[in-house]
Amino acid sequence: MTTKECVFCKIARGELQSEVLFRDDRVFVIRDIKPKTPTHLLIIPLSHLAGLAYVGAGQETMVGHLFVVAEEMARREGITLSGYRVVLNQGPDSGQEISHIHLHLLGGKSLGPMG
Repeated sequence: MTTKECVFCKIARGELQSEVLFRDDRVFVIRDIKPKTPTHLLIIPLSHLAGLAYVGAGQETMVGHLFVVAEEMARREGITLSGYRVVLNQGPDSGQEISHIHLHLLGGKSLGPMG
């Protein structure tokens, strides 16, 4: 998939409409269009990277920033103290639907233990 075809890249460039809840010089945040929980946000880097498998040296700052923004958004959504889950899917077997690295911030209800 090229950046021209990538849905997240199109949103980042303003070619597709989406309510952007947060944006800085590295990432933007939108609500998932198929939410799994009352709060289901996507934290997406502006630069295209297909997935975690493609992260290399020099990109640690970007990946770390995704988590910093996730915590900020959890605070804004009022779910920091009740708890939330941050998920990063890698590849088709994980359920990754869009080949552009992104975090899912899930909360607003009890999620139970993993596994």
